[in-house]
Amino acid sequence: MSVRTVLGDVPAAALGRTDYHEHLFQVTPLLPGDELDDERRSGQEAASLRAAGVDAVVEATPIGLGRDPAGVARIAADTGLHIVLTTGAHRQEHYAAEHPLLAGTEEHLAELFTAELTEGARDQAGRVLPQVRAGLVKAGIGYWSISPFEHRVLAAAGAAHRATNAPVMVHLEHGSAAFEVLEVLAGHGVAANRVVLAHADRNPDPGLHAELCAAGAYLGYDGMARHREWPDSVVLDCLVATAERGGAQRLLLGGDVARRRRYRAYGGLPGLDYLPRRFVPRLERAGGAELVHTVLVANPARLLDWATPPAA
Repeated sequence: MSVRTVLGDVPAAALGRTDYHEHLFQVTPLLPGDELDDERRSGQEAASLRAAGVDAVVEATPIGLGRDPAGVARIAADTGLHIVLTTGAHRQEHYAAEHPLLAGTEEHLAELFTAELTEGARDQAGRVLPQVRAGLVKAGIGYWSISPFEHRVLAAAGAAHRATNAPVMVHLEHGSAAFEVLEVLAGHGVAANRVVLAHADRNPDPGLHAELCAAGAYLGYDGMARHREWPDSVVLDCLVATAERGGAQRLLLGGDVARRRRYRAYGGLPGLDYLPRRFVPRLERAGGAELVHTVLVANPARLLDWATPPAA
């Protein structure tokens, strides 16, 4: 086994520079007017990422939020990007109260997530696409809170992981409850080194981050180009400081742009290629080429590889 992409399994060493967190399709009631629902435009945005030197990307939209597995596969074929599709579910607030996913039992969710990893992802009409399988399981929590639904999703993600050794991504709201999530997942059989904590940099605390890395978890840095909250220098300094504290082998980079108004192909700014064109050169100047290779190539390849042992 290697890395499961929408066009089939590829050796981890073939991934190249990997953006661990983007969205090509997404529709959520939390972001009205920011829908990513146009395959042509999303494909153009993905092509810009490829042209800027990114070789692989995780499409991090889980079930029930406008995800389009067939569209993602076509974009992968058209652009040459290795794209890893995501199964699982987001934090509860992303789903309308009547959404059927919210009523799913732990057992049902586990069966669904596992089937998407091993048999084929479901399209928005519920049809299974056996030629397009997911390669990662996602869960999400609120700000210092885990609802009953979110607990069921974490448990189901654990079951799907145990069945496949697929990696698990967890959305941390504002970077909160990181150790608490690792504890919950450990209780469901997921070792920390098979987990990436998305948005860890929304709490830019290099001391905490070094502790999380020492525990084995991967940390997703994806808060660049959010200048209303902080300048890129905050993310950059936190990453370099965490690496200097021994965490370099557990850091990942992504853009998580995720909004129509921020995609150039949809008429917005700054576009998906902000990460490789603007942020990565600054990281290389601040931390060196070896650190860039570690966070963009070596670390995502290790995390996304289904053959990586739980204790690595």
